[in-house]
Amino acid sequence: MIIKHGHILSPGTNEQFFADLRITEDKITEIGTLEPREQETVINAAGCMIAPGLVDVHVHFRDPGFTYKEDLHTGACSAAAGGFTTVVCMANTNPVTDTEQQLCDLISRARQEKIRILFAAAVTKGLKGMELTDFETLAKHGAAGFTDDGIPLLDEKLTEAAMLRAKMLGLPLSFHEEHPAFIEKSGTHRTAPSIAEDIMVARDCMLALHTGAAVNIQHISSKNSVALVRTAKALGAKVFAEATPHHFSLTEEAVALHGTYAKMNPPLRTEEDRLAIIEGLKDGTIDLIATDHAPHSTQEKHQENFFSCPSGIIGLETALPLGITNLVQPGHLTMMQLLEKMTVNPAKLYSINGMAVQDSSALLAEKTASSFYGSIRPGCVADLVIFNPQERFTAGNYQSKSENTPFTGMELSGKIKYTICGGKIVWS
Repeated sequence: MIIKHGHILSPGTNEQFFADLRITEDKITEIGTLEPREQETVINAAGCMIAPGLVDVHVHFRDPGFTYKEDLHTGACSAAAGGFTTVVCMANTNPVTDTEQQLCDLISRARQEKIRILFAAAVTKGLKGMELTDFETLAKHGAAGFTDDGIPLLDEKLTEAAMLRAKMLGLPLSFHEEHPAFIEKSGTHRTAPSIAEDIMVARDCMLALHTGAAVNIQHISSKNSVALVRTAKALGAKVFAEATPHHFSLTEEAVALHGTYAKMNPPLRTEEDRLAIIEGLKDGTIDLIATDHAPHSTQEKHQENFFSCPSGIIGLETALPLGITNLVQPGHLTMMQLLEKMTVNPAKLYSINGMAVQDSSALLAEKTASSFYGSIRPGCVADLVIFNPQERFTAGNYQSKSENTPFTGMELSGKIKYTICGGKIVWS
């Protein structure tokens, strides 16, 4: 395959240039002024940007247990349509991803899909917050990291023990930071105030500093939490933070407009919080953009009682366009900075290898800084997204099994033209 006339952006090497690109099997093999060979597939990327395939370290594919919402296959299709070639699934499935058997089944089935699907295992058995899972066995069998997503850990000593064990294995912990004691009802800023998040972020930042563990603060939504992460980083804590497109794009006013389709945990907050998230993205306090892709059925989201509906929205197919529309076009981030937060930085958190690989489990093998995913150069894995940053389109017609998002019908910039994973076109 040869890609002609593209504007190449390589955030891993902080380079951008116009060139042709050749893919042989699963590798990038040549970059320059190239002529097509006989029977070689040619993609004309004139007017488009070519970037490393996007990485999302926070998705819910609902498999097993809730496959009426999403499954590995439809989740992979949704990811590919959004330009993502690697995702990390959370563990709050049914049964919970907390045993070797459950993890191995998921990894085996994921290898049949057209993108790279990794899995974070549960921190505690059954996500009950009482007893740690067998970190060593789960790591040995391919766990990309550990998470409590959806059910925050309330036991500080258990959290410390989890951090120490994860540090020993060189794997990250991803934490959902909302203390239930401060939440009257989930889903709105009034009934789930930012103190519920702030108190957990403060605790885990200090525990991360104490233990030296790599800790990811998931879907940060509060201005105070951004400030806490900034302070923890300055003190030397190995803390990462992720922001979702909905938290940097919308405020609590969207709930009145979109109802349950704007209900998520943590909730949309004030304009002051939204601007603090953007500032955190600008100054590097927030390292990652992750979608928290959370599919639900139409029936679940259309209940009359707002607070009885499940929280969460789908996000894979609108993430890059929302970043372009709400971060790059207003001048908050450059395109390179946006891509860094959607490729290089998430790859560093989960030690995803940038050299050509055969399957998703091999992505965990090498952890040298020079091999982190996110560069476009000969020898790198041929995971790419080709998009037109200027082309506007109306969000909708999703590949996901679900359609619960407030962004449907909105005009966005950044039309994705092709997604290539392992040298194969998986979306066009």
